[in-house]
Amino acid sequence: MSPFPSSAPSAEEWRHLRLTRDDGVATVTFARPEKLNALTFGAYADLRDLLAELSRERSVRALVLAGEGRGFCSGGDVDEIIGATLAMDTAQLLDFNRMTGQVVRALRECPFPVVAAVHGVAAGAGAVLALAADFRIADPSARFAFLFTRVGLSGGDMGAAYLLPRVVGLGHATRLLMLGDAVRAPEAERIGLISELAEEGRADERAAELARRLADGPALALAQTKALLTAELDMPLAAAVEMDAATQALLMHGEDYAEFHAAFTEKRPPKWQGR
Repeated sequence: MSPFPSSAPSAEEWRHLRLTRDDGVATVTFARPEKLNALTFGAYADLRDLLAELSRERSVRALVLAGEGRGFCSGGDVDEIIGATLAMDTAQLLDFNRMTGQVVRALRECPFPVVAAVHGVAAGAGAVLALAADFRIADPSARFAFLFTRVGLSGGDMGAAYLLPRVVGLGHATRLLMLGDAVRAPEAERIGLISELAEEGRADERAAELARRLADGPALALAQTKALLTAELDMPLAAAVEMDAATQALLMHGEDYAEFHAAFTEKRPPKWQGR
C-alpha cells in the first residue's frame, strides 16, 4: 500500500472497532460482544480504511485481530446485512461485495504481519478474516465455519476459494466451503488452518506475544517476506526466483543487513531499525 497520505486526517477513534497501540503493535478488536461481534456495513468499511491508514503511517510493525466476549466474530449481522441486502439492486450488491473483498486484500497487502487471536466462534466472514491473517492463534474452544452455502450463497466469498486451498489444500477446502461444517480447533490444527493451538483462554495472550516478537524483528524483511508469499502464489518458479533475487539485492543495501553483521561481529543482539 502507498505510504503517501492524502489531505484527509488520520482517525484515532473508530465507531465500529476498538484500536489500541503498544510500541509498534496495534490491536484491532471487534467490539459487539452482545452480537458475537457480528459485522455491519460500518465495521467492514472501518476495517478497510483503518488498515489503509496503518499501512500508510508506517509506525505499526505488527497487528493483532481479536474479538471481545464469547467469540472472535460470527460473520455478517443477519438483520443489519443479510436483511438489508435483500432490498439492494445489483449495483449496490456488487459495491458491498467488493468492499468485503477489499478488507481481505488489505489484510494480505498491509506491510506488517497480522495475527488473529481466535476463541469461540469464527464463522462466515469472521472465518475468512482469520484466514486472511498471517498467523492464527486459537483456543481449544475455537471453531471455524465457512457458512456461505448454508445461506444460499457461494462458498467462494471474500477470497475464501483462493486462500483456503492454499492454506489447507484443495480437498479440505472443498469440504469446508461446500458443506459449511464447523471445524473445531484440534482438527483445524491438524489440517493446518491454525498456526498455534494455545491453552484455553490464552489465545489473546499468545497472539500478543507473537505480535511483540514480530514487531521487535526486522520490519522491512518481514514486510517483504509477506509481500513475496502473496505475490508468488500464482507465479511460475522462474518468475518467483527472479523476484526473490531482486528483493534480496535491495535488502542487502538495507541498514538491518549491515546491523546483523555488526552485531554478529560484536557478539550482541541486533538492533533492528526496519530499514
